Amino acid sequence: MSDFEDTAREVLSFLRHRLGFDLWMITRADGDEWTVLHCENHGYEIQPGRVLRWSDSFCSEMVNGNGPRIAPNSRLVPCYAAAPIGQQLRIHSYIGVPLLLSDGSLFGTLCAIDPAPQPEQIREDQALIEMVGKVLSKILQMELRADEQSSRAERFEAQALCDGLTGLYNRAGWDQLAACQDGRNRRYGKSSAVVIIDLDDLKFINDSEGHAAGDEVIKQAASALNQASRADDVVARLGGDEFGIIGVNCDRAGGEALRERVYQSLQVSGVSASVGLAMASAANNISLALTLADKKMYEQKRMKKIEEKERI
Repeated sequence: MSDFEDTAREVLSFLRHRLGFDLWMITRADGDEWTVLHCENHGYEIQPGRVLRWSDSFCSEMVNGNGPRIAPNSRLVPCYAAAPIGQQLRIHSYIGVPLLLSDGSLFGTLCAIDPAPQPEQIREDQALIEMVGKVLSKILQMELRADEQSSRAERFEAQALCDGLTGLYNRAGWDQLAACQDGRNRRYGKSSAVVIIDLDDLKFINDSEGHAAGDEVIKQAASALNQASRADDVVARLGGDEFGIIGVNCDRAGGEALRERVYQSLQVSGVSASVGLAMASAANNISLALTLADKKMYEQKRMKKIEEKERI
């Protein structure tokens, strides 16, 4: 268990006992995904891992400076009264402060909601809540720096789990690094793109030109995938003619961009392959995303065969 997780739970418990409110949360804002990382819940149907729309939230309005950090009666604040989250959850009072990364960018929020209005005196606790938010931000920043070092150590250890032909990670290396990334996704509300690549003609090449020619195609594909991926991504040979990429800290748009780079890089290398993409997140691990991406890859492969038969 990480220091940030321990501190988050203690902070939420303290604030609940100090200030009341039925729901206290620590959240992650990533694009328009607003993920609940930790919560102290006493009446709402919200659990860690729940993903809501950031643009629907009171917190997005607060971060943009449109609403106050403490609203004893949120229905008197126009932007909060109009926020779509109010149609999903019964909210009559609100507290929120941003959690920041070391570069000053937004990580997420510490926030609370309650179905009843609160006394105006809670505004007197704003300095306390802002200080708690700053402490959480500092702990998070230190832990993320330590996590970067841990990630580099994990890659170094996994170098022994590499495929002899391509130099990429093998299936055991993929599984080890995927488990580590799943942990980060859960702790910090991050997401990962999972791209599966299956070579189209390897069996035909092996049968017609020999396994040496097939091995050369595999190496060309591996080189193309390395060129398409980023330095922090995990690129592995999962089987004979199947490869996988974990796009680390990658949202849906980033995943689609990665898939397009894979297509283009393989095409330049003269390698024909079918590709599938799925997303992993705090609530959806890489193993499940791998299964979904695999299905999409085989759907593309079937479509290619149908198109080829129609041309004949």
